[in-house]
Amino acid sequence: MPERSDEVQRLTVSLHQPGPIPLAADFHCAAGELLALVGPSGSGKTTLLRAIAGLNRPRGGRIECGGDTWFDADRPLALSPQRRRVGLVFQDYALFPHLTALGNVMVALDELPPAERRRRAGEWLARVRLAGLEERHPARLSGGQRQRVALARALARNPRVLLLDEPFSAVDQVTRRRLQRELALLREEIRIPIVLVTHDLDEAAALADRLCVLHGGRTLQAGTPEVLFRRPASPEVAHLLDRHNVFTGEVVEEGGERRLAWGPWRLEVADGLEGRAPGETLAWYLPPSDVVLHRRGRPSRGERENPVPARVEELVVLGGMASVTLAFAHTSSTLSFDIATHAARRNGLARGEAVQVSLLAAGIHLMPAGSPANTRSGT
Repeated sequence: MPERSDEVQRLTVSLHQPGPIPLAADFHCAAGELLALVGPSGSGKTTLLRAIAGLNRPRGGRIECGGDTWFDADRPLALSPQRRRVGLVFQDYALFPHLTALGNVMVALDELPPAERRRRAGEWLARVRLAGLEERHPARLSGGQRQRVALARALARNPRVLLLDEPFSAVDQVTRRRLQRELALLREEIRIPIVLVTHDLDEAAALADRLCVLHGGRTLQAGTPEVLFRRPASPEVAHLLDRHNVFTGEVVEEGGERRLAWGPWRLEVADGLEGRAPGETLAWYLPPSDVVLHRRGRPSRGERENPVPARVEELVVLGGMASVTLAFAHTSSTLSFDIATHAARRNGLARGEAVQVSLLAAGIHLMPAGSPANTRSGT
């Protein structure tokens, strides 16, 4: 079992290079924390994982773990993968096809006597619920079982850091959810930094304590899922996190109060307009949960906050929830939110129907204005 002493502390990564794969990445992962690296294909996620493991050497930067320097381009210093003691689970598991499940895990225990290696490998297979399958070769294991063997092998190394490169992408959805749950339970037993690379934002939000958003090898923002999904640092981050309700507005001052002008509407904003100069253009994002649909003929006081008329452009029913897309008279931009299907039917929602919504002031998050490619212009 990985050690819990003070030696196991946080992983700190700061890597920079102009090419061939550009990097400008800075992040950390504390002991007992799971950090998810998210971003589009080609954003440098796997390159960073391989650099941490010592499988490639960036041109600049530094990697530290528990106060020990693993890599320092200025000295220069680069510890071998063996000396870093990293557990790495690849997307394709990288199991040896000629070895049994037990043999694959024993590979990670070369420093022990044969009998001890066999005993320890069996213990790890039992911990990942593979007891009784020790003598099966990878070809006779399911995708989920192969993934567990790879995880047992990585943890048998008694690693100081666990690196997971799209570990659940090759299995079906049911198996994927089961493996995610098992990883969440396993985290309670191992107090080491865990870095997960994934394209699945739902998976990242469910498993990770913090997310690090990467694009083009650059760290754009890091923080808890709640902070990033509600308060992205820029339109670019919002786009990469699949947040759709991003618009632009202009700061105005009326009656001594600052508002955000969005077409003909003057929106109240709970936080962020202080110190902003009238005439300044800002991007803004509204989480779908902060869109309130007015009930037909029964408006309440809360629904009068930033009321805006709209028209239903699209209504897609997916079981118990309906996805609603609204269009507005003053812009080609649209706004999306989800509502219970029964509520959509009760309110008579249908394509082309006129509705009124409130854009809650506390939910409006202001950002520096981005490029047109990343921001829905709605001023």
